[in-house]
Amino acid sequence: MKGFRWLIMSLIFFAYILNFMDRSALSYVIEPLQKEFGLNNAEFGILYSAFGVSYLVMTIVGGLLVDRLGSRKILTLFSALWSIVSGMMAIASGFFSILLIRIALGVAEGPAFPSLTRVCADWLPHQERARALAISLAAIPLASVIGAPFISSLIVAFGWQLMFIALAILGLIWSTVWYLIFRDHPQQSRFVSAEELHHIQENMPRTKKHIPLQAFLKYLSHQPQLITAYLAYFCLGYLLSFSVSWWPGYLNQTFQLDLKHIGWILCIPWLCVTVAILLGGSLSDKIWEKTQCIVKARFNLIIFCNICAGLAFIPLVLTHSLSIAITSISLGLAFGLMPIAPFYAINSDLASEYAGTSQGLMSSCLGIASFIAPALTGYLTQHSGNFNQAIIVIIILLFLAALGIQLEKNKK
Repeated sequence: MKGFRWLIMSLIFFAYILNFMDRSALSYVIEPLQKEFGLNNAEFGILYSAFGVSYLVMTIVGGLLVDRLGSRKILTLFSALWSIVSGMMAIASGFFSILLIRIALGVAEGPAFPSLTRVCADWLPHQERARALAISLAAIPLASVIGAPFISSLIVAFGWQLMFIALAILGLIWSTVWYLIFRDHPQQSRFVSAEELHHIQENMPRTKKHIPLQAFLKYLSHQPQLITAYLAYFCLGYLLSFSVSWWPGYLNQTFQLDLKHIGWILCIPWLCVTVAILLGGSLSDKIWEKTQCIVKARFNLIIFCNICAGLAFIPLVLTHSLSIAITSISLGLAFGLMPIAPFYAINSDLASEYAGTSQGLMSSCLGIASFIAPALTGYLTQHSGNFNQAIIVIIILLFLAALGIQLEKNKK
């Protein structure tokens, strides 16, 4: 993978590691915030939901902004903003100040993923998109693997306030580098060689003239493939939101493990997810290169992964063996999140002129899942006394997503 475009994708990879560490850092300071401000678990639930609501709104708005203003301006501005907002946690004085900070963080991080899709649509030909998206999106599980020891070490060494300041400084450094070297189109960059520019333009799909948003919405109303992909992405988002929020609680309540052991055990499934996301993107691109068919390269892979993930989670409701549970979680998460790059590539493939807007709509489905999954899981586990019903919901959603795409994948 030679060329300046891959340096750009590497920068995005590091941006999303910082992005996910910033949004998840609150979960590592629950105990000190409880002691210092007297917060309870119900209040922490409100804080998590506040981020999800503002994030949901801004994924849509962010998609519109990035299509209009470009990824250079939007990512520079909002990465700097989310870094500053994260750093403001160091001066938080109680529940309401943290609530405002979490709302602002959701606003600042909302445009991030639509910007990634816009970069792929502007810089990469079809056969490289899913692979590039996979590399960038592998930052999601890696942020969970790296974030736990990194953030915990910062807290132990310097305190929770300085931990947030350190994350803010890293984000501001990234924002500066992005502004200095990135341009919205490869032909605008002095770092892109003539050979690389020829490769990009030669393999770039022909795009139409920029059209009004109303035209995109009209186009979308006649695209059952794209609409079904949005709904299926909700199911992926539900699984991801459940995993970030509840797997530690599942292991603690089901097997009585302490947090120290849970942290190390959960490294196993998240490492599997990292490999799976990279494999999913690469496999999707290879299928595209051979077939030039979106259905085979994107939709069939998503169907296969969802079915395998649903099957992998079934043992969790049938057995109480820790080793089987870890294997099941690892396989289920790996297959369930493996098609995340093909999902993103679908926006560039089917709506290239409005890739950012399309990704904003798709990401809004994840945003909806981000506050439904934790709340519904809490309700089900409280009333049933175990996680069986909550896991069955995940299994059903995965199978429904596979069925829906199978029924609609060939419709245009």
